[in-house]
This record gives sequence, structure tokens and C-alpha cells, in this order.
Amino acid sequence: MSASVTVDAIRAAAERIRGGIIETPTIEATSLSALFGQKIALKLESLQRTGSFKERGALNKLTGLGRAERKAGVIACSAGNHAQSLAFHAQRLGIPATIVMPAETPFVKVVRTEAFGATILLEGSDLSEAAEVADRRAAERGLVLVHPYDDAEVICGQGTVALEMLAARPDLDLLMVPVGGGGLISGVATAAKAINPATRIVGVQVETYDFMTRALAGETRLPSAGATLAEGIAVKRPGRLTQPIVAALVEEMVTVSEAMIEQAVGLLADRQHLVAEGAGAAGIAALMTHEGRWRDRHIGIVLSGANIDQRLLSSILLRELVRRGQLVRLRAEISDQPGNLARLSQVIGACAGNIVEIVHQRMFLDIPVKNTEVDFVLETRNEAHVAEIQARLAAAGFTTRLLSLAGRAGEEEKDDRHAAPNTRQ
Repeated sequence: MSASVTVDAIRAAAERIRGGIIETPTIEATSLSALFGQKIALKLESLQRTGSFKERGALNKLTGLGRAERKAGVIACSAGNHAQSLAFHAQRLGIPATIVMPAETPFVKVVRTEAFGATILLEGSDLSEAAEVADRRAAERGLVLVHPYDDAEVICGQGTVALEMLAARPDLDLLMVPVGGGGLISGVATAAKAINPATRIVGVQVETYDFMTRALAGETRLPSAGATLAEGIAVKRPGRLTQPIVAALVEEMVTVSEAMIEQAVGLLADRQHLVAEGAGAAGIAALMTHEGRWRDRHIGIVLSGANIDQRLLSSILLRELVRRGQLVRLRAEISDQPGNLARLSQVIGACAGNIVEIVHQRMFLDIPVKNTEVDFVLETRNEAHVAEIQARLAAAGFTTRLLSLAGRAGEEEKDDRHAAPNTRQ
């Protein structure tokens, strides 16, 4: 463990950054507590001005710089929350900041970081190559390199999260923390264990980026990596400082699937009316994946960030409606005669189903030439309401199939057919 990462250093960090960051609330998550049948509290780091906990470590690092270092400026490699947090506080403190981002970084992230006055360098095909550019530029120009997680002052800044959580909710006996490189959980675990050694610390990783979990287990086989909704914890290399701290203080590491991350984002929006990015929802995904595993604990979950693309969030919420049977797609084969489509629509309307979209196919499906297939996207109350609509359509002479979440023409359909009586349509 690092001699520089101590509870005293974390308390000193709290004093340095006081007033510069938001002391975010730790709320009792009443809806989630009722759903999971246990006490759950959420630390809302999503409410920081740049939308993530990363401000704490960035500000602690910046406030510790000497006059010459401040004049020279700082540099970091990041395509997300660390970039925005460092740029924001560097601008506020009058410190020049350079951020190296991979060349394919989404434009919106570049614009947001640039808006805080940072100089943006788009270099490298991924974060590893961009990090090499940042290291080289720091050495060449005498800039202070601010690592997103493998830096004692950054770790101590992140540890202030635990000081606030346990001051607000001293009865928390398990803290659940998303893990990428390990900066946040290292700081949280150091502070929490000093306050109450009995506090259990659980780290959560997405299964395609469980590099820390594998490293702690001594595994050399690497996970699949690739695209993930939890890009905030999509880190391929555990920190040199963080890994020993995690090994010493964290009792449990769990992994969650991409599907559970997505559903956790939707659940937070639906049940707690909170926006979370994929990494921020990792703790909720862990509860969903391992339901009942920590039943006897009062759990504190760090909701680490809220920086999620609006279109992506919209898609997640719509897909959640599909899972709950509140947005469905029905396919009906009808004879291609005037009035049949109107009659089918009238049956749906009479059942209080709301037609959102209609796709009318005549030429691209293998059906009799005098028939046609119609796909209806319907807004419904629940799955029982869907079954009622299908039954009413069958009684009216229309056979329907309920299509799957990913279903398109030619793709897998649910085996959920309501056949019409043997009458002409």
C-alpha cells in the first residue's frame, strides 16, 4: 500500500477542496430499498458540476501544485470525466490545461472539454496511444501529468467521497463502488476502513473490462474488452498504486454484464428519477445480478457519474418499456383488401392500445400475393394488456405474432401467436 494514501491525507484533501466541489447528498433510496427488500443509500456524485466524482481528485491535485508548476500547466489523457473535471478546475484556478484525447473521441466530449478552456490534442487510435502522447508532451514541455487514477493526490481526493457518505449515514456497513483503474475505490476503502474497520467494501466491474478482478486473482488471461456502456470504468490496466490498496482493503470484487448495466440505468431513471451513466449505475447492476447476496447489510452505493449521451439514454428508456411490455411490436397477416387495415386499427383502438408506428409490407415477405403483413408498434399498459389486444384481434379474425426486442423482418420472433378463428378476413 502507498504511504501517501492515508485517512489523514484524505482528510487534508477534504479541507483543500472544500468549497471547490459540491458536497453531494447521500440519499436513502426508498424505491430501490423497497424493490430489493433492504436498506440502500446513494451517494449522488452525479450532481457535481461536471457530472462526476472525478472533480475531487483533479482539484486536490491542482491545489497541491507549486507556483512554477501552475505556471507551466497540466496535461492529462482522457476521453471523458477526468478530462472535463481537470479542465473545469484548471480554468477556475487559472492553470493552463492540455487534454490528449484519442482521435476518434465523440465530438460532444471534445466540445465539452474545450468549453472549459483546455487545449485539446486528438492523438492516437485509443487511450493507450493517447497516454503515450501525454507522457511525451509532459516530458518535453515540463507539464505536470495528472493521471486519472494512479496518483496519490488524485486517490486522496476521491477518498473524500467516503468521508461525506459515512458522516451523513454512519450506519452504512457496506460500500459498493464502481472500479476501473481503482482510484475511487482505493480512496473510499482507505477512508472507510479507518473510520470503521468493519465496513465491507465491494468493487464492481463490467465483465468485459474486469482487469482489476483478474489481476487480483493472479490471472493472465485478458477479458474481451470492446465497446461498453460503462466506458467510465473501461480501463485495461489497474494502477501501480491502486492495485495493492484494493488487494489489502477490498473484501469482494464482482462483475456485471453489459445487459445488467443497461437495465440498471433504466431502473435508476424509472424508480429513483435519477440519471446515471453506465459506470455510475454499476452498483445497482451488482444488486440486480446478485440479488439477496448482501441482504443483511445497509448498502451505500456511489452513483459516480451522470455523463450519458442523451440519444443513448433515450434508447435505453425505450428498450426498458419494451422489456416491461409497455411498448410492443405486433405482426399481423391480413388479406390485401380495402378497409382491412382500418378494421384492424379499430380493434386495437377499442382495446385502448396506442398505435405509435405502422409498417405495411407487400413485396419483401414470403406470403401469398393477395395478403400483406403489417407491423404495429403499440404503447400498452403491461403484458396482460398486450395479451388482451392479441385475443381481441384473434376474435376479429386477425392472427398476430409478438416480435422480440430485436425483432425485424427475418429475425427471431417470440413464439407468442394468437391465431384467428378459421374464418375469412
